[in-house]
Amino acid sequence: MELPPEVLERRAQRAGLDGMPSRLARGERLTPADALALYRSDDLALLGLLANGVRERLHGNLAYYNVNIHINYTNWCNKFCDFCAFQRRPKDAGAYCMTPEQIHDELKQANPQATEVHMVAGVWPALPYQYYLDICRAAKAARPDIHVKAFTMVEVDQIVKSAGKPVADVLDDLRAAGLDSMPGGGAEVFSERVRQDLYPLKMGAARWMELARAIHRHGFRTNCTMLYGMTETLEERVEHLRLLRELQDETGGFQTYIPLAFHPANTGLDHLPYPSAPERLRSIAVGRLFLDNVPHVKAYWIMLGIPVAQLALGMGADDLDGTVSQERIYHDAGADTPQSMTRAQLHQLIREVGRVPAERDTLYRVLRRFEGGDPLEDLQAAAPLPPPLRVAAPADLPAGARSVG
Repeated sequence: MELPPEVLERRAQRAGLDGMPSRLARGERLTPADALALYRSDDLALLGLLANGVRERLHGNLAYYNVNIHINYTNWCNKFCDFCAFQRRPKDAGAYCMTPEQIHDELKQANPQATEVHMVAGVWPALPYQYYLDICRAAKAARPDIHVKAFTMVEVDQIVKSAGKPVADVLDDLRAAGLDSMPGGGAEVFSERVRQDLYPLKMGAARWMELARAIHRHGFRTNCTMLYGMTETLEERVEHLRLLRELQDETGGFQTYIPLAFHPANTGLDHLPYPSAPERLRSIAVGRLFLDNVPHVKAYWIMLGIPVAQLALGMGADDLDGTVSQERIYHDAGADTPQSMTRAQLHQLIREVGRVPAERDTLYRVLRRFEGGDPLEDLQAAAPLPPPLRVAAPADLPAGARSVG
Protein backbone atom coordinates (compact mmCIF):
# COMPACT_ATOMS: atom_id res chain seq x y z
CA MET A 1 0.00 0.00 0.00
CA GLU A 2 1.33 3.41 -0.99
CA LEU A 3 1.00 6.23 1.50
CA PRO A 4 0.30 9.80 0.33
CA PRO A 5 3.53 11.81 0.05
CA GLU A 6 2.55 14.19 2.84
CA VAL A 7 1.93 11.27 5.21
CA LEU A 8 5.33 9.76 4.33
CA GLU A 9 7.03 13.10 4.90
CA ARG A 10 5.45 13.59 8.33
CA ARG A 11 6.44 10.11 9.35
CA ALA A 12 9.96 10.59 8.01
CA GLN A 13 10.31 13.81 9.96
CA ARG A 14 9.40 12.01 13.19
CA ALA A 15 11.91 9.27 12.34
CA GLY A 16 14.84 11.68 11.79
CA LEU A 17 14.66 11.27 8.01
CA ASP A 18 13.23 14.66 7.12
CA GLY A 19 12.77 15.17 3.38
CA MET A 20 14.12 11.75 2.42
CA PRO A 21 10.92 10.32 0.82
CA SER A 22 10.64 13.29 -1.57
CA ARG A 23 14.33 13.13 -2.45
CA LEU A 24 14.10 9.42 -3.18
CA ALA A 25 11.01 9.97 -5.31
CA ARG A 26 12.97 12.51 -7.35
CA GLY A 27 15.82 10.04 -7.79
CA GLU A 28 18.27 12.07 -5.74
CA ARG A 29 21.34 10.29 -4.38
CA LEU A 30 21.53 9.79 -0.63
CA THR A 31 24.59 11.02 1.24
CA PRO A 32 26.66 9.07 3.79
CA ALA A 33 24.97 11.22 6.46
CA ASP A 34 21.61 10.00 5.14
CA ALA A 35 22.77 6.39 5.33
CA LEU A 36 23.85 6.88 8.93
CA ALA A 37 20.45 8.39 9.74
CA LEU A 38 18.78 5.34 8.17
CA TYR A 39 20.85 2.99 10.32
CA ARG A 40 19.98 5.00 13.43
CA SER A 41 16.28 5.47 12.74
CA ASP A 42 13.94 3.38 14.89
CA ASP A 43 11.19 3.33 12.22
CA LEU A 44 12.09 0.08 10.50
CA ALA A 45 8.72 -0.10 8.77
CA LEU A 46 9.34 3.25 7.11
CA LEU A 47 12.78 2.12 5.93
CA GLY A 48 11.19 -0.96 4.44
CA LEU A 49 8.51 1.09 2.73
CA LEU A 50 11.05 3.44 1.17
CA ALA A 51 13.38 0.61 0.11
CA ASN A 52 10.50 -1.40 -1.31
CA GLY A 53 9.51 1.58 -3.44
CA VAL A 54 12.98 1.62 -4.99
CA ARG A 55 12.96 -2.16 -5.38
CA GLU A 56 9.60 -2.17 -7.17
CA ARG A 57 10.59 0.66 -9.50
CA LEU A 58 13.56 -1.43 -10.56
CA HIS A 59 12.08 -4.94 -10.59
CA GLY A 60 8.33 -4.75 -10.21
CA ASN A 61 6.93 -7.77 -8.40
CA LEU A 62 9.56 -10.26 -9.53
CA ALA A 63 11.72 -12.16 -7.04
CA TYR A 64 14.75 -13.77 -8.64
CA TYR A 65 16.50 -17.04 -7.86
CA ASN A 66 18.74 -19.47 -9.69
CA VAL A 67 19.37 -23.19 -9.65
CA ASN A 68 22.91 -23.39 -8.37
CA ILE A 69 25.43 -25.66 -6.71
CA HIS A 70 27.93 -24.60 -4.05
CA ILE A 71 31.34 -26.25 -3.83
CA ASN A 72 33.68 -25.15 -1.03
CA TYR A 73 36.71 -26.90 -2.47
CA THR A 74 39.02 -26.64 0.55
CA ASN A 75 38.93 -25.44 4.14
CA TRP A 76 42.72 -25.18 4.32
CA CYS A 77 43.44 -21.55 5.20
CA ASN A 78 46.29 -19.49 6.62
CA LYS A 79 44.38 -16.25 7.29
CA PHE A 80 43.17 -17.29 10.78
CA CYS A 81 40.32 -14.78 10.86
CA ASP A 82 38.66 -14.54 14.26
CA PHE A 83 35.22 -14.56 12.65
CA CYS A 84 35.67 -17.82 10.70
CA ALA A 85 34.56 -21.30 11.81
CA PHE A 86 35.40 -22.92 8.47
CA GLN A 87 39.21 -22.66 8.39
CA ARG A 88 41.55 -25.60 9.09
CA ARG A 89 45.21 -26.45 8.66
CA PRO A 90 45.84 -29.53 6.51
CA LYS A 91 46.50 -31.84 9.49
CA ASP A 92 43.58 -30.58 11.60
CA ALA A 93 40.57 -32.77 12.20
CA GLY A 94 37.99 -32.17 9.50
CA ALA A 95 40.47 -30.59 7.07
CA TYR A 96 39.96 -31.36 3.40
CA CYS A 97 41.03 -30.29 -0.07
CA MET A 98 39.13 -31.55 -3.09
CA THR A 99 41.00 -32.70 -6.15
CA PRO A 100 39.92 -31.54 -9.60
CA GLU A 101 38.68 -35.10 -10.17
CA GLN A 102 36.44 -34.92 -7.11
CA ILE A 103 35.00 -31.61 -8.26
CA HIS A 104 34.35 -33.13 -11.68
CA ASP A 105 32.60 -36.13 -10.14
CA GLU A 106 30.53 -34.02 -7.76
CA LEU A 107 29.25 -31.85 -10.58
CA LYS A 108 28.48 -34.91 -12.70
CA GLN A 109 26.24 -36.20 -9.90
CA ALA A 110 24.71 -32.83 -8.95
CA ASN A 111 21.35 -31.40 -9.95
CA PRO A 112 21.25 -31.65 -13.77
CA GLN A 113 19.07 -28.52 -13.97
CA ALA A 114 21.68 -26.29 -12.29
CA THR A 115 22.91 -23.37 -14.37
CA GLU A 116 25.67 -22.21 -11.99
CA VAL A 117 28.39 -23.65 -9.80
CA HIS A 118 29.64 -21.32 -7.06
CA MET A 119 33.15 -22.27 -5.90
CA VAL A 120 34.83 -20.49 -2.97
CA ALA A 121 37.13 -21.74 -0.25
CA GLY A 122 39.98 -21.03 2.13
CA VAL A 123 43.40 -19.72 1.10
CA TRP A 124 46.44 -21.99 1.26
CA PRO A 125 49.62 -20.67 -0.43
CA ALA A 126 51.07 -24.14 -1.05
CA LEU A 127 48.31 -24.91 -3.53
CA PRO A 128 49.95 -24.36 -6.93
CA TYR A 129 48.63 -21.98 -9.56
CA GLN A 130 47.80 -24.92 -11.80
CA TYR A 131 45.35 -26.24 -9.21
CA TYR A 132 43.02 -23.26 -9.65
CA LEU A 133 43.09 -23.59 -13.43
CA ASP A 134 42.47 -27.32 -13.13
CA ILE A 135 39.39 -27.01 -10.91
CA CYS A 136 37.85 -24.56 -13.38
CA ARG A 137 38.60 -26.97 -16.21
CA ALA A 138 37.18 -29.85 -14.20
CA ALA A 139 33.91 -27.97 -13.66
CA LYS A 140 33.57 -27.21 -17.36
CA ALA A 141 34.53 -30.76 -18.36
CA ALA A 142 31.78 -32.13 -16.12
CA ARG A 143 29.17 -29.61 -17.20
CA PRO A 144 30.20 -27.68 -20.35
CA ASP A 145 27.09 -25.51 -20.22
CA ILE A 146 27.34 -24.50 -16.56
CA HIS A 147 28.37 -20.98 -15.49
CA VAL A 148 31.45 -21.14 -13.27
CA LYS A 149 31.37 -18.42 -10.62
CA ALA A 150 34.44 -18.79 -8.43
CA PHE A 151 37.02 -17.16 -6.17
CA THR A 152 36.59 -14.27 -3.77
CA MET A 153 38.97 -11.33 -4.04
CA VAL A 154 41.04 -12.90 -1.26
CA GLU A 155 41.42 -16.08 -3.29
CA VAL A 156 42.24 -14.09 -6.43
CA ASP A 157 44.94 -12.24 -4.50
CA GLN A 158 46.58 -15.56 -3.57
CA ILE A 159 46.15 -16.97 -7.09
CA VAL A 160 47.98 -13.93 -8.49
CA LYS A 161 50.81 -14.42 -5.97
CA SER A 162 51.04 -18.13 -6.81
CA ALA A 163 51.13 -17.37 -10.51
CA GLY A 164 53.83 -14.72 -10.30
CA LYS A 165 52.15 -12.97 -13.21
CA PRO A 166 50.35 -9.66 -13.73
CA VAL A 167 46.70 -9.67 -12.71
CA ALA A 168 45.54 -9.27 -16.31
CA ASP A 169 47.46 -12.38 -17.41
CA VAL A 170 46.03 -14.40 -14.54
CA LEU A 171 42.51 -13.30 -15.46
CA ASP A 172 43.14 -14.36 -19.07
CA ASP A 173 44.30 -17.79 -17.87
CA LEU A 174 41.30 -18.24 -15.57
CA ARG A 175 38.88 -17.26 -18.32
CA ALA A 176 40.53 -19.69 -20.73
CA ALA A 177 40.19 -22.42 -18.09
CA GLY A 178 36.45 -21.81 -17.80
CA LEU A 179 35.90 -19.06 -15.23
CA ASP A 180 32.84 -16.98 -16.13
CA SER A 181 32.34 -14.59 -13.19
CA MET A 182 33.33 -14.07 -9.55
CA PRO A 183 31.30 -13.81 -6.35
CA GLY A 184 33.19 -10.77 -5.07
CA GLY A 185 33.33 -11.79 -1.42
CA GLY A 186 36.14 -11.38 1.08
CA ALA A 187 35.51 -7.69 1.64
CA GLU A 188 34.23 -8.24 5.22
CA VAL A 189 33.97 -4.60 6.31
CA PHE A 190 36.25 -1.87 4.97
CA SER A 191 37.67 -0.76 8.32
CA GLU A 192 41.39 -0.90 8.93
CA ARG A 193 40.69 -0.84 12.68
CA VAL A 194 38.49 -3.94 12.47
CA ARG A 195 40.87 -5.67 10.06
CA GLN A 196 43.86 -5.22 12.35
CA ASP A 197 41.83 -6.49 15.27
CA LEU A 198 40.05 -9.49 13.74
CA TYR A 199 41.69 -10.52 10.46
CA PRO A 200 45.13 -8.85 10.15
CA LEU A 201 46.48 -11.47 7.72
CA LYS A 202 43.77 -10.74 5.17
CA MET A 203 44.20 -7.98 2.59
CA GLY A 204 42.78 -4.54 3.31
CA ALA A 205 40.20 -2.42 1.53
CA ALA A 206 42.65 -0.81 -0.90
CA ARG A 207 43.80 -4.16 -2.33
CA TRP A 208 40.23 -5.50 -2.49
CA MET A 209 39.17 -2.43 -4.45
CA GLU A 210 42.23 -2.62 -6.70
CA LEU A 211 41.46 -6.23 -7.63
CA ALA A 212 37.74 -5.58 -8.11
CA ARG A 213 38.56 -2.67 -10.43
CA ALA A 214 40.93 -4.83 -12.50
CA ILE A 215 38.45 -7.72 -12.64
CA HIS A 216 35.62 -5.46 -13.80
CA ARG A 217 37.80 -3.81 -16.41
CA HIS A 218 38.69 -7.27 -17.69
CA GLY A 219 35.02 -7.91 -18.41
CA PHE A 220 34.09 -10.08 -15.43
CA ARG A 221 31.00 -9.34 -13.36
CA THR A 222 31.05 -9.75 -9.60
CA ASN A 223 28.86 -9.20 -6.58
CA CYS A 224 29.76 -7.06 -3.59
CA THR A 225 29.24 -7.87 0.08
CA MET A 226 29.51 -6.54 3.61
CA LEU A 227 29.91 -8.78 6.65
CA TYR A 228 28.22 -6.98 9.52
CA GLY A 229 27.53 -7.70 13.17
CA MET A 230 31.13 -8.03 14.37
CA THR A 231 32.77 -5.05 16.10
CA GLU A 232 32.31 -2.45 13.38
CA THR A 233 30.54 0.84 14.04
CA LEU A 234 27.63 2.19 12.03
CA GLU A 235 29.98 4.82 10.62
CA GLU A 236 32.29 2.06 9.38
CA ARG A 237 29.37 0.29 7.70
CA VAL A 238 28.46 3.52 5.92
CA GLU A 239 32.04 4.06 4.78
CA HIS A 240 32.06 0.53 3.38
CA LEU A 241 28.91 1.26 1.38
CA ARG A 242 30.35 4.58 0.19
CA LEU A 243 33.45 2.87 -1.18
CA LEU A 244 31.38 0.23 -2.97
CA ARG A 245 29.15 2.88 -4.55
CA GLU A 246 32.14 4.93 -5.62
CA LEU A 247 33.76 1.95 -7.32
CA GLN A 248 30.47 1.03 -9.00
CA ASP A 249 30.25 4.56 -10.40
CA GLU A 250 33.65 3.92 -11.96
CA THR A 251 33.30 0.36 -13.28
CA GLY A 252 29.65 -0.71 -13.25
CA GLY A 253 30.84 -4.25 -12.56
CA PHE A 254 28.81 -5.12 -9.45
CA GLN A 255 25.60 -7.01 -10.19
CA THR A 256 24.33 -7.54 -6.67
CA TYR A 257 24.88 -6.29 -3.14
CA ILE A 258 24.73 -9.01 -0.47
CA PRO A 259 24.75 -7.94 3.18
CA LEU A 260 26.02 -10.93 5.18
CA ALA A 261 24.92 -11.31 8.80
CA PHE A 262 27.77 -12.56 10.98
CA HIS A 263 27.20 -15.97 12.60
CA PRO A 264 29.33 -15.98 15.78
CA ALA A 265 28.88 -19.63 16.81
CA ASN A 266 32.04 -21.76 16.72
CA THR A 267 34.26 -18.70 16.08
CA GLY A 268 36.64 -16.64 18.18
CA LEU A 269 33.84 -14.09 18.51
CA ASP A 270 31.19 -16.40 19.94
CA HIS A 271 30.54 -13.93 22.75
CA LEU A 272 28.86 -11.61 20.24
CA PRO A 273 25.14 -11.91 19.48
CA TYR A 274 23.85 -12.96 16.10
CA PRO A 275 22.35 -9.85 14.45
CA SER A 276 18.66 -9.54 15.31
CA ALA A 277 15.94 -9.88 12.67
CA PRO A 278 15.35 -6.09 12.63
CA GLU A 279 19.08 -5.49 12.14
CA ARG A 280 19.21 -7.95 9.27
CA LEU A 281 16.21 -6.31 7.60
CA ARG A 282 17.63 -2.84 8.20
CA SER A 283 20.86 -3.84 6.44
CA ILE A 284 18.87 -4.92 3.39
CA ALA A 285 16.87 -1.68 3.32
CA VAL A 286 19.85 0.63 3.80
CA GLY A 287 21.77 -1.18 1.08
CA ARG A 288 18.92 -0.78 -1.40
CA LEU A 289 18.45 2.90 -0.62
CA PHE A 290 22.11 3.92 -0.62
CA LEU A 291 23.53 1.73 -3.42
CA ASP A 292 21.48 3.36 -6.14
CA ASN A 293 23.85 2.14 -8.87
CA VAL A 294 23.86 -1.58 -7.97
CA PRO A 295 20.99 -3.29 -9.80
CA HIS A 296 20.15 -6.02 -7.30
CA VAL A 297 20.08 -6.66 -3.55
CA LYS A 298 20.17 -10.26 -2.41
CA ALA A 299 18.50 -11.71 0.68
CA TYR A 300 20.86 -14.68 1.04
CA TRP A 301 18.58 -17.13 2.80
CA ILE A 302 21.48 -19.23 4.10
CA MET A 303 22.70 -16.29 6.21
CA LEU A 304 19.47 -14.44 6.96
CA GLY A 305 17.26 -17.38 7.83
CA ILE A 306 14.26 -18.24 5.69
CA PRO A 307 11.57 -16.13 7.44
CA VAL A 308 13.78 -13.02 7.45
CA ALA A 309 14.75 -13.60 3.81
CA GLN A 310 11.06 -13.73 2.92
CA LEU A 311 10.38 -10.45 4.74
CA ALA A 312 13.41 -8.89 3.04
CA LEU A 313 11.65 -9.31 -0.34
CA GLY A 314 9.36 -6.50 0.83
CA MET A 315 12.16 -4.35 2.27
CA GLY A 316 14.45 -3.80 -0.69
CA ALA A 317 15.69 -7.25 -1.71
CA ASP A 318 14.76 -8.71 -5.09
CA ASP A 319 16.79 -11.94 -5.03
CA LEU A 320 16.95 -14.98 -2.71
CA ASP A 321 20.08 -16.61 -4.20
CA GLY A 322 19.24 -20.18 -5.23
CA THR A 323 18.91 -23.86 -4.50
CA VAL A 324 22.55 -23.83 -3.22
CA SER A 325 23.22 -27.53 -2.33
CA GLN A 326 25.98 -28.33 0.19
CA GLU A 327 27.08 -24.94 1.53
CA ARG A 328 29.66 -25.45 4.30
CA ILE A 329 31.19 -22.10 5.32
CA TYR A 330 28.21 -20.56 7.10
CA HIS A 331 26.87 -23.88 8.35
CA ASP A 332 30.19 -24.48 10.11
CA ALA A 333 29.53 -21.12 11.81
CA GLY A 334 26.18 -22.25 13.14
CA ALA A 335 23.71 -21.45 10.36
CA ASP A 336 20.61 -23.58 11.02
CA THR A 337 19.05 -23.11 7.60
CA PRO A 338 18.77 -26.11 5.24
CA GLN A 339 21.77 -27.00 3.10
CA SER A 340 19.65 -26.79 -0.04
CA MET A 341 16.17 -26.05 -1.36
CA THR A 342 14.26 -27.16 -4.43
CA ARG A 343 12.78 -24.82 -6.97
CA ALA A 344 9.31 -25.69 -5.69
CA GLN A 345 10.31 -24.69 -2.16
CA LEU A 346 11.73 -21.38 -3.40
CA HIS A 347 8.56 -20.73 -5.38
CA GLN A 348 6.50 -21.32 -2.25
CA LEU A 349 8.61 -18.92 -0.18
CA ILE A 350 8.35 -16.24 -2.85
CA ARG A 351 4.60 -16.65 -3.38
CA GLU A 352 3.87 -16.58 0.35
CA VAL A 353 4.96 -12.92 0.39
CA GLY A 354 3.08 -12.01 -2.78
CA ARG A 355 5.98 -11.99 -5.23
CA VAL A 356 6.33 -13.69 -8.63
CA PRO A 357 9.15 -16.26 -8.92
CA ALA A 358 11.59 -15.61 -11.75
CA GLU A 359 14.35 -18.09 -12.45
CA ARG A 360 17.48 -16.30 -13.67
CA ASP A 361 20.95 -17.20 -14.80
CA THR A 362 24.07 -15.85 -13.07
CA LEU A 363 24.01 -12.64 -15.13
CA TYR A 364 20.35 -11.97 -14.23
CA ARG A 365 18.91 -12.92 -17.57
CA VAL A 366 15.43 -14.23 -16.81
CA LEU A 367 15.00 -17.84 -17.93
CA ARG A 368 11.40 -18.40 -16.78
CA ARG A 369 8.72 -16.45 -14.97
CA PHE A 370 6.15 -18.37 -12.97
CA GLU A 371 3.30 -15.88 -13.01
CA GLY A 372 0.37 -18.29 -13.02
CA GLY A 373 0.77 -19.60 -9.50
CA ASP A 374 0.01 -23.13 -10.67
CA PRO A 375 1.38 -25.58 -8.08
CA LEU A 376 1.61 -28.30 -10.73
CA GLU A 377 3.80 -26.05 -12.87
CA ASP A 378 6.06 -25.47 -9.87
CA LEU A 379 6.33 -29.19 -9.17
CA GLN A 380 7.18 -29.92 -12.79
CA ALA A 381 9.87 -27.24 -12.67
CA ALA A 382 11.50 -28.72 -9.58
CA ALA A 383 13.92 -31.61 -9.61
CA PRO A 384 14.94 -33.30 -6.35
CA LEU A 385 18.50 -32.57 -5.31
CA PRO A 386 20.81 -35.53 -4.68
CA PRO A 387 22.24 -36.06 -1.18
CA PRO A 388 25.55 -34.26 -0.59
CA LEU A 389 28.67 -36.26 -1.35
CA ARG A 390 31.14 -37.06 1.38
CA VAL A 391 34.07 -34.65 1.11
CA ALA A 392 37.43 -36.33 1.44
CA ALA A 393 39.77 -35.56 4.32
CA PRO A 394 43.46 -35.04 3.47
CA ALA A 395 44.33 -38.67 4.20
CA ASP A 396 41.74 -39.82 1.64
CA LEU A 397 43.00 -37.66 -1.20
CA PRO A 398 45.14 -38.96 -4.04
CA ALA A 399 48.86 -38.42 -3.51
CA GLY A 400 49.00 -35.53 -5.94
CA ALA A 401 46.43 -33.57 -3.95
CA ARG A 402 48.01 -34.36 -0.59
CA SER A 403 51.43 -33.18 -1.75
CA VAL A 404 50.29 -29.62 -2.40
CA GLY A 405 49.52 -28.99 1.29
